[in-house]
Amino acid sequence: MRERLTDGLYGLGWAGVKRLPEPVAVRLGQRIADVAWKRRGPGVRQLEANLARVVPDASAQRLTELSRAGMRSYLRYWMESFRLPAWDHERIANGMRLLDAHRLTEPLEQGRGAVLALPHLANWDLAGAWATTQLGVNLATVAERLKPASLYDRFVAYRESLGMEVLPHDGGTPFGVLARRLRAGQVVALVADRDLSASGVEVSFFGEPARMPPGPALLALQTGAPLLPASLWFDETPVMKARVHPAIEVPAEGTRREKAAAMTQALADVFAEAIAAHPTDWHMLQRLWPADPPARPGGPAEREPRP
Repeated sequence: MRERLTDGLYGLGWAGVKRLPEPVAVRLGQRIADVAWKRRGPGVRQLEANLARVVPDASAQRLTELSRAGMRSYLRYWMESFRLPAWDHERIANGMRLLDAHRLTEPLEQGRGAVLALPHLANWDLAGAWATTQLGVNLATVAERLKPASLYDRFVAYRESLGMEVLPHDGGTPFGVLARRLRAGQVVALVADRDLSASGVEVSFFGEPARMPPGPALLALQTGAPLLPASLWFDETPVMKARVHPAIEVPAEGTRREKAAAMTQALADVFAEAIAAHPTDWHMLQRLWPADPPARPGGPAEREPRP
């Protein structure tokens, strides 16, 4: 029953929110965010715990202010995502500004693919839609399987409507397909600040051990495509900003696994700098550091779909 309700609510969002005038959708998102923040559920409490590491000198009052702004940013992501399928190319073009785009376009012009790795910052769906419509790139990504299956199907159909190829996260098939896409000169975009498997690489993240997926680094090593960190953030205008950072260097020595681990740590360092610069746009409402107590099995923080 809970899964059917969740699926129905997301379906209502995609069907209804996109029909609202934009100012109304913005106010609705802020209102929902404020209500969720005031209730201080597991997701909000976990967000504050995560932000305490990002802004270690913040007072208790400052953390609550950051978490409220963070929830508003999170709901901005959802309101925009519900409306994205109805945006035309001009609205998408006006929704984002890409900085240092040459770091992405240059390898593509040479016929090479590129691995874009980014944290859960701002609106990664808008970034993907912008890349496909404004740069004309072929973009492939993966999606976590959600329950119920109908909800997962909604997310896949949604991202495919934005011009992306979406592969399921589970199993070994995605790696081979993504490698083929890279060798064909396409872009693979992966949200890579939280490990969803048992094969994560331990990194130092904001001074504490955490685990991140080695997939982006392994794909770069396998195909020779550059591994490009990317960061996103909202500013005071309706326009989202994005930056492509310099490519992560491939270590000269070490085994494949050792090289991937070193590259994943370098990626984590770039992510940490970007998140510290825009902490309220980091939508990490789930447990990331093993030092935190695990979520109650089946509890809200564990069940929440992560796009």
